[in-house]
Order: sequence, then C-alpha cells, then structure tokens
Amino acid sequence: MEPKHTDVTDGAVTGGGLSHAELFAQIEKNGVASVESSCRPVTDILSRIGDKWSVMIVMLLGPGPKRFNEIRRAINGISQRMLTLALRGLERDGLVTRTVFPTIPPRVDYELTPLGQSLRRPIDALGEWAFANRDEIDAARIRFDRDHSAT
Repeated sequence: MEPKHTDVTDGAVTGGGLSHAELFAQIEKNGVASVESSCRPVTDILSRIGDKWSVMIVMLLGPGPKRFNEIRRAINGISQRMLTLALRGLERDGLVTRTVFPTIPPRVDYELTPLGQSLRRPIDALGEWAFANRDEIDAARIRFDRDHSAT
C-alpha cells in the first residue's frame, strides 16, 4: 500500500495519514526508514528551498519583481547557469513567476507568487535564529575542531 501524503498543521492532520506526534513515535519505535517514503515529499521541497541560491532569490524578490540581470548582479558569485536553474526550479515549484514582455529586446521579469511570499517568513525566522546563535555555533565549532584535530 502506497503511503498518503500527510499535511501536518499544529499537530492536526489533514488529508489522512499520521499526525506529527504519531510520525515521530513511529520513527522512535521503528527508525527513520519506517517513514522514509512518507517524508520524501517534504525532503524534496526542503532541498529546493534550502539551497543557498534559492533562499537568496526568494529574499531578493520579496520587495517586488526583478529582471534576470538585476538578480544576477545582486547575488555575488552566482553564475548565469546556476541562476537559470534556480529560477526554473522555483518557477516549477510555484514559488516564482516569469513574465516575458514583448519588447525588443524581450524583457523578462521574475516575481514571487503568493506561495513564494509565504516562504519569506520562515526564511526570515531561520535567518534570525542563525544570527542570534552564531557566536554559540562558532564556539562549538572551535571546540569540536580542537577536540577532533589529528595530533
């Protein structure tokens, strides 16, 4: 039997399947492999929105539409190919729209969809958490590297 996709909000389940608590209880009892196929859709989405280019693009497009070259100039270090791939992936996932204007040369704007705009809040929260905890994380890395360095 193929597992159903589960949407979990505040501990409640929509669309059938395991609740958040039941999912973690099953992981604790039977291991991660027991729910791997149920987690695959979430993992796929997190892979898209978790890469550094996608996060930067989403935050850059937050205030409004931008042209391809505006995005490329604003994101230091991204190649034209990587930007193209990231924008296509975000468009495929419904986070970004691409609008071509019939001018010469053609003008192409990229803009966040409402779904893309809704992603800004969790990205902001994660960024705030990282900023607030960076000193503690840096100290932990130093301790780890010191304790695990080859002598």
